[in-house]
Amino acid sequence: MTETDPIDDPDEEGPVDRVRSHVSENRGGMLQDLVFAIAWVTVVSLLYDFAFANTPQWVLYMFMLAGIPAYFGFFLSLEMAKRQR
Repeated sequence: MTETDPIDDPDEEGPVDRVRSHVSENRGGMLQDLVFAIAWVTVVSLLYDFAFANTPQWVLYMFMLAGIPAYFGFFLSLEMAKRQR
């Protein structure tokens, strides 16, 4: 049997400290992600409830899934615009 180092090193920070440091390092990006997600879900829900009220529920799911390429497209175009400025 071979000896191995213990997985938990007492000098390392705990999971709460790791989450706290991750959030503090990425605060701006996480806030942008949250705002985009809330805005997308709100717009899609309103469209589905009022404009497409008679459509099947899978249309709602397709609209929600469309948020993934919309997210990346929006933020990539935003980065490109910032670089060209």
